[in-house]
Amino acid sequence: MAPGKSERETVQNGYLLMRTIDLYIIRKFLGTFFFTLLLLIFIVIVFDISEKIDDFLKNDAPLGAIIFDYYLNFIPYFVNLFSYLLTFIAVIFFTSRMASRSEIIAILSSGISFWRMLVPFLVSAMILGIISFLLANFIIPYTNRTMFEFENLYLREPRKYSDMNVHKQVSPGTFIYMENFNLKSNAGWKFSLEEFDGPKLKFKLKSEKVSYDTVTGKWNIENYYTRKIDSVTETLHKGVRMDTLIPIKPEDFIEDVEEIKVLGYMKLRETIVKKLLRGDPDVIHYQVKNYERIAHPFAAIILTLIGVAVSSRKVRGGIGYHLGFGLALTFLYILFMQVSAVFGIFGNIPALLAVWLPNIFFAIIAAIMLWKTPR
Repeated sequence: MAPGKSERETVQNGYLLMRTIDLYIIRKFLGTFFFTLLLLIFIVIVFDISEKIDDFLKNDAPLGAIIFDYYLNFIPYFVNLFSYLLTFIAVIFFTSRMASRSEIIAILSSGISFWRMLVPFLVSAMILGIISFLLANFIIPYTNRTMFEFENLYLREPRKYSDMNVHKQVSPGTFIYMENFNLKSNAGWKFSLEEFDGPKLKFKLKSEKVSYDTVTGKWNIENYYTRKIDSVTETLHKGVRMDTLIPIKPEDFIEDVEEIKVLGYMKLRETIVKKLLRGDPDVIHYQVKNYERIAHPFAAIILTLIGVAVSSRKVRGGIGYHLGFGLALTFLYILFMQVSAVFGIFGNIPALLAVWLPNIFFAIIAAIMLWKTPR
């Protein structure tokens, strides 16, 4: 009885010890992250106000709009933008302090393996990664809308839209072309619509001018003629005015990459499907952004592993060495993300590979560094 009881007590004590260490590391990790984040948010807002105060005063921006429409909606974007860097700084800071106070040595000496000690680090990183995913896909697109409306009212001139040589596929086998389109008047000139059955043209409509009726959702076609072709005959028709439904709206003609920033999780995917159907050349921007919103949150986990590998050893010079070496790796990682995304958009690298390549490369580096970490 006694040996069995003693064994159970040992297991229970080990479980309580590990649970205490897990909670300690998670609390330190997340506490350091959010404290650093709040401090940085305050500093950035102060500098941003000092830079934009003249524009606020010149355009008579209301104080309530500045606080609630601009800065309150600016915070989620800022949090997500710097979350990966702050994750790494938090890991470096508190793990280096644990190493300098010999806490890591004490944990490993108690019989806990180095890999087991990584669990609370990974749990914390996953929490931050999930927060980043939710912010990028479900929160920031909606806060950006209010923030952009504020900027258009009080900080910059509204953008004027027009487009030249519009050529799009509006449904399978159906293409439209306009020489010029103006969003302000919802009107286009030198319009044509073609329907194909495989490689064969079966219907064509040409018009001098088209305009979109925002009330009915129909297109008004003026001074047009149609050409209908079947297997043996060809029918021509000429008219002055016709109202018809075309599965496209005026805003679909505008190649505005800024639109990506206000598209939520499902809306972004729906937009990609529409743009692929229409053959829009800017669809690659949307695809890259879609992949980034999924791939980038994993950076929190990878940078956490690199941070633990760098800072878990006790070295002379304290946190300075850990912080300097670690920040160099982090900035290289972030730079790799940006350069790789550009190659995905303008180069010959597939968008999915271009976005995930930095994660793959630095995950391998993290694995090597962890494997070589003394334990």
